Amino acid sequence: MKILITGITGFVGSHLADFILENFPTAEIHGIKRWRSKTENVSHLDGKIKYHECDIKDAHNVYEVIEKSMPDKIFHLAAQSYVPASWDSPAETFTTNVVGQANLFEAVKKFKTGGLDPVILIAGSSEEYGKVLPDELPIKETNPFRPLSPYAVSKTAQDLMGYQYHESYGMKIIRSRAFNHSGPRRGEVFVDSNFAKQVAEIEKGKKEPIIRHGNLEAIRDFTDVRDMVRAYWLATEKCEPGEAYNICSGKGYRIQEILDTLVEMSTNKDIKLEQDPARMRPSDVPVLTGDCQKFTKIIDWKPEIDYLSKTLKDTLDYWRERV
Repeated sequence: MKILITGITGFVGSHLADFILENFPTAEIHGIKRWRSKTENVSHLDGKIKYHECDIKDAHNVYEVIEKSMPDKIFHLAAQSYVPASWDSPAETFTTNVVGQANLFEAVKKFKTGGLDPVILIAGSSEEYGKVLPDELPIKETNPFRPLSPYAVSKTAQDLMGYQYHESYGMKIIRSRAFNHSGPRRGEVFVDSNFAKQVAEIEKGKKEPIIRHGNLEAIRDFTDVRDMVRAYWLATEKCEPGEAYNICSGKGYRIQEILDTLVEMSTNKDIKLEQDPARMRPSDVPVLTGDCQKFTKIIDWKPEIDYLSKTLKDTLDYWRERV
């Protein structure tokens, strides 16, 4: 089996590669990385993966990778995935996420006449739902899209593009809509990982004992990344092409609770909290909790790793080793 992972050097891509190598050791894994990508997340995988330098915004570059790898499965994870950055660079976000995916789909379509017919999982986001009304919780796949950020708009476009290419060309595209997922290797710009890094820096005496934060009232549905990549793999095995599936824990965590938990885990008991206006968004989704019954009716899956006690502890330990 040949597998292509776009964005393999990223947070989710590296964990997915770990999962595949552990459970399917004979699989041939190909990974797309940009020439300037940091490779810390996958340094332990050297010699086990075939890398392809590629910018998914370059259509010819993507065609070359598809021709060389001819994969049986594609996990499309490459994206500009940081919501605040999308406010600063909306055009770059749209180009990377929307045009990049179009290039991938067109490359697969080009080689379809030669027998290429991979299962393609696209990594959508709960942010697509955006402004959710109180009587619409927990969120089902049938909920309308009301995206509230350029990032969310780009993911909505990717989602609908997946449906269109399935309907138009019969491509086996699975549209996942993942709610928040976290764990070791999560980028420092993301909320819980950022808190964990600040705690680790305080413990090492590298910053004053003050954690700066944005909106603590938002509620998000968190799953450990190691549970999420297992769900992604199972989705390519059993889900119906063209369909959309929420993947989530179904449990909402207030950001305040996450921060309090990390502070309690710290060896420093004098930590203070301080709101940073720069961390507040122009508009923010108050609550995102999901319903993944559509997914779990098909697949025997549920999160096995406790987010508050295990995921946050592992994330904090990750930063303790690095600051």
